[in-house]
Amino acid sequence: MTIGNFSGLYPNYPMYTNSVYPSVKPTEDIDNPNAVDPSADPDKVKKPGKRSSPEDCETCSNRKYQDGSDENVSFKTASHISPESAGSRVRAHEGEHISNAYKKAAQKDGKVLNASVAIHTSICPECGRTYVSGGVTNTMIKYSNEDNPYTKNQKQLDAAKFKGANIDYAA
Repeated sequence: MTIGNFSGLYPNYPMYTNSVYPSVKPTEDIDNPNAVDPSADPDKVKKPGKRSSPEDCETCSNRKYQDGSDENVSFKTASHISPESAGSRVRAHEGEHISNAYKKAAQKDGKVLNASVAIHTSICPECGRTYVSGGVTNTMIKYSNEDNPYTKNQKQLDAAKFKGANIDYAA
């Protein structure tokens, strides 16, 4: 059994198979001869509705990153990062915040309960390129403070709750 031509029902069917139109390459669009070649470098092609190509974008070339926390980490002064390397540099910077949390917990006899990083992306309004726009680190540290009245009360409640839980019935 053979299947016939689907071009009436599925206009883009030739893009996915060569059985109907053997002379058509999978990346060609036979319906739109002016289509952009998908193998072209996306950083050199101006996207529809945008003012410039990513290669010539003034907004991307002037974008600066700065840290707003009170910790001793990188990017305390605003500095430029290329859009290609922004992702790895922002991830490394947020890793500094996590490292500082573990150091702070170790110095004050604490324990890091949770550490998470969220990397944010945006789209440049001038060229349409997706870029890493920043990141946020959240850490939760638990400190063991024996002088705290709440901690003392919690220990008393825990002791009363488990009182008699370990009884040897065989004796």
